[in-house]
Amino acid sequence: MEALFHASPFTGYVFPNETEIPWSLMIVIYPYITGLVAGSFTVATFYHVFGVSRFKPVARFALLTSLAFMLFVPVPLLLHLGHPERALNVLLTPHMTSAFAAFGFFAAFYVILVALEIWFSYREDIVAWAQDRKGLRGMFYRALTLGSYEISATTRAYDAKWIKALAITGIAGAHGLHGYVGFVFGSLKSREWWGSDLMPAIFLVSAIVSGISILIVLYVLTSRFRKTPIDRTCMKGLAYMLWGFLIFAVVLEFLEFANIVYKGREGVETVLALVAGPLWFSVWALQLAGSVAAFFILTYVIWRGTQDRQLVVGVLVAALLMLVSVLAMRWNVVIGGQELSKTMHGLIYFYPPFLGREGLLATMIVFALPFGMLWGLTRLFPPWEPNARHN
Repeated sequence: MEALFHASPFTGYVFPNETEIPWSLMIVIYPYITGLVAGSFTVATFYHVFGVSRFKPVARFALLTSLAFMLFVPVPLLLHLGHPERALNVLLTPHMTSAFAAFGFFAAFYVILVALEIWFSYREDIVAWAQDRKGLRGMFYRALTLGSYEISATTRAYDAKWIKALAITGIAGAHGLHGYVGFVFGSLKSREWWGSDLMPAIFLVSAIVSGISILIVLYVLTSRFRKTPIDRTCMKGLAYMLWGFLIFAVVLEFLEFANIVYKGREGVETVLALVAGPLWFSVWALQLAGSVAAFFILTYVIWRGTQDRQLVVGVLVAALLMLVSVLAMRWNVVIGGQELSKTMHGLIYFYPPFLGREGLLATMIVFALPFGMLWGLTRLFPPWEPNARHN
């Protein structure tokens, strides 16, 4: 009786156990937050590993952003679980044949890795703060020094070596963390909308796009809030980076959809009805139109060589469009795959509730939490101080 009460409207022929969408908004926001982690970390590695100096102003801020979002990546999954207290069983009783179980190890490894890289990046500043600050914050910084106050050319070289090594390792860790999310959906061959070998690559590249975009938005907003000028060289570098990965993301998504249509397997008519029915707005207006508009804006900015305010506004608008586009893509994959009936002759229509454990309100609160964490981290480890040493 309860299942009938929560049943979603549908058309065509649908199995009785498909009238309730089991993976809803929390599973949509989960890969989205994970993607922001991987993308923001990618920006930091361009400076720490490849030595691209134009990203120096946002390198440490990118690390803090990656850590802040990573700490809240498991929250949507925990809220979705019926018994979240059992989550640690994944680590205590390893079951490596499960992709979701492997996530626990990936997540723990990545958090430790990013925390270490942040520590080495701030070690010299931590020593200075430990000597200058009093009270609880002073005690906190003194604990972080681990009893070592030595600052010399030797320790700086040692710190730089560890930062580079951790950043190189983090490239595989961050990208593997999000690539596995696409692997989970791509390996589910029971649904035509999901079973694609391109799914891991699509999730990974779109994650990098969304991470670069959130870093652009946060960099512009924090600069305005602090009333400090925006580094135009850094902004142009972020524009080039976003533009390049955006091309890959659009091409991969096009190839994935074209592959489904070209194969023309049984039920492809229902797939086309899906993108023309329940998903028409999120696919065509949000995902596709947003990506195309962002591409043309970035192309115009780069081609014309715009400077100053026009550069910042153009890149900021493109970044906002891509944040919406990638979120729509996550919706289209997670929700769209479940709106396509396994009979391949029916469609389910999902309308998210506002209240409840997985409603719109809870989802917005979960998404807002990492921003609060980022604010706290920037208070403890200011990435913008003029005299701060940027590794």
